[in-house]
Amino acid sequence: MAQLVTDYPAGSLIDAAMPALNGESRDRIGQGLRDVYVERCDAQPITDAQVQLLLRLRQKERDRRRSA
Repeated sequence: MAQLVTDYPAGSLIDAAMPALNGESRDRIGQGLRDVYVERCDAQPITDAQVQLLLRLRQKERDRRRSA
């Protein structure tokens, strides 16, 4: 039976040796996450709140350039 992280006493996982990922493994995991994330995000429209946030950010960037 598989054990969950919650099955271990507090602090015991900190002392356990965690396997290191080599570069190829990290690249494969990263690419897989990017593929899933992009597909999921491309299918969703940007909300009005996100548009307003981006517009405020752009305005602040312009203000900083003008004051510099």
